[in-house]
Amino acid sequence: MTNSTNCNNSLKLNYNVRLIQVIIYATIFPFGAIFNVLALWVFCCKLKKWTETRVYMINLIIADCSVVCSLPFTIYFIWNDWHRDTLCLTIQSIYLINMSMSIYIITVISIDRYIAIKYPLKAKSLRSPLKAALICGLLWVSTITGVNIKQETSEPLCFQKLSTKPSTKTILLSSILGFFIPLVILSFCSIQVIRCLKMKNNMSPPEETSIQKALWIVSMNLSVFIICFLPFNVGLLVRYAMDATGAACSLRNNASLFIRVAAWVANSNCCLDTLCYYFVAKEFQEASSLLPPFKSLKSRSNES
Repeated sequence: MTNSTNCNNSLKLNYNVRLIQVIIYATIFPFGAIFNVLALWVFCCKLKKWTETRVYMINLIIADCSVVCSLPFTIYFIWNDWHRDTLCLTIQSIYLINMSMSIYIITVISIDRYIAIKYPLKAKSLRSPLKAALICGLLWVSTITGVNIKQETSEPLCFQKLSTKPSTKTILLSSILGFFIPLVILSFCSIQVIRCLKMKNNMSPPEETSIQKALWIVSMNLSVFIICFLPFNVGLLVRYAMDATGAACSLRNNASLFIRVAAWVANSNCCLDTLCYYFVAKEFQEASSLLPPFKSLKSRSNES
């Protein structure tokens, strides 16, 4: 019992880790707020036509804005060893809901781009702003409904896991459903889009430049997603395995520190999303029009 208590105490964040977290989140917060508010203004007020991308982007920006707004509370809770009360659980719910929504919408955007590039003739019937809105609504409802299974109500402190007991299996399941399956989908769609764009031959210099920009952006988007979210979710699985197998306290402490650092990287995604997908929306519109199926579709539309 004493060893377990000592291990629990050693898992508490030390002063240096807290200080670094305050500095990092204090940097992410203003940039994330500025980027997302600016992006929301552009997509809500400056664009005239409603498109699937516009619908998805607005929902993504709302999710990222909510994550950004939860960061000051996160800093305060961790710095002061805040206990899990109603305010803590509310902020945790906001954070978990919107971080999950960010991942889901990024995945849906990749599916939407895949359909538009791979099946341009069918895309007109499969894609529409209304369908995009319905998909986002369904994602919001399902995510809000399921977020309670991610809450660690047995932990005493807010945004900290001190117990050496394994997390519930639902936490493990939510990591698989909430990240690893979207990662597989996003990777598949991104690779297929890259292959389709590379199939274009005999391009003029402007066309080649446009395609290259689109290739670079979708590759960077996939890379940012992996870099931001993969370490954190792998860390959660490792910590779960350590708790389940009764690993040494020092190993669990290292795993907890890794998860904390990985969380800092994951939260930086709320700044990067607006930059990545703003350019994705712009460049794909330009690049997709250069592909033969799109030219054929465009000429048919003009003839009609």
